[in-house]
Amino acid sequence: MLGEDDVKKIVGDLDEPFLHKPLRELNAIKDIKVKPEKQHVSVKVALAKTGSAEQIQLQQEIVKLLKEVGAETVGLRFEELPQEVIAKFQDPATQEEKKTLLNSNKQPVFLAVASGKGGVGKSTVSVNLAVSLARLGKKVGLIDADIYGFSVPDMMGITVRPKIAGDRVIPVERFGVKVISMGFFVEDNAPVIWRGPMLGKMLNNFFNEVEWGDVEYIILDLPPGTGDVALDVHTMLPSCKEIIVSTPHPTAAFVAARAGAMALKTDHEIIGIIENMAYYESIKTGEKEYVFGKGGGEKLAEELSVPLLGKIPLKQPDWDDHDFAPSVYKEDHPTGLIYLDVAKKIVE
Repeated sequence: MLGEDDVKKIVGDLDEPFLHKPLRELNAIKDIKVKPEKQHVSVKVALAKTGSAEQIQLQQEIVKLLKEVGAETVGLRFEELPQEVIAKFQDPATQEEKKTLLNSNKQPVFLAVASGKGGVGKSTVSVNLAVSLARLGKKVGLIDADIYGFSVPDMMGITVRPKIAGDRVIPVERFGVKVISMGFFVEDNAPVIWRGPMLGKMLNNFFNEVEWGDVEYIILDLPPGTGDVALDVHTMLPSCKEIIVSTPHPTAAFVAARAGAMALKTDHEIIGIIENMAYYESIKTGEKEYVFGKGGGEKLAEELSVPLLGKIPLKQPDWDDHDFAPSVYKEDHPTGLIYLDVAKKIVE
């Protein structure tokens, strides 16, 4: 049976990725809990730097090793080592600042997809806009910045995880879109229980530790509302453009206006509104049913003085068992054509 001493030895023999000393030597294993009845292991580890590609790589290695010796589930927490420990073991040689999305000479267009509330289909819009831009020949990256409610990997049918090359994370590519998401770095769809500062670190990691290569557009699927992550994005990206997603219901449009007001206060440029779930069209009769009401998108666009870029109907994508992506519309699907038209408006 796996015990705390076994876990301490296995994890302690691994090197801290920045100081290159065994975690045991740095006294970096802060807490171990083993629940034999559930075969669950929980470990708290201190590193010289958290929220980095190196942390992700170490995290994957710890989970792999502990599962090999009998753990069914592994919970990991990270904190930073004391400064005196870092100073004692740190290599004094300075490294040249690496080029990232935020300090490169040629920055992509950052396009945040926001909403005032959850459940309006913001992530579906983000995914299909990214895929449509790629279909237009653009080089596109997609950041699933909804760190609590990540859903992009599942929506795009992504079943693999990013690879690590040196100190960089290589995003997963599907449908011509490079994707990074918190969903890649948690085990078995576990909930993320973090406070604001940790969220900011992970978001910063998506910008600075991921090898995006040459991209023209970065789509950010923001969490709903105006919370910590949305504020961090507004702080990190002073030149970001935004699209606001709402449904036709007047209340949804009223709430979405808050996200628009936040964008305007932080000098982000709102380029338009997308009205999702605009109507349901009967296959038999072709008649449109406005199940969530009418006029919300137009009202929001008028209030924010921006165009209504498109109206997306209630219609499920065609599923392909051999190329499964439950939320991606094919290019020739009626809804796929609407998204392609919206993408052309964005490029223009």
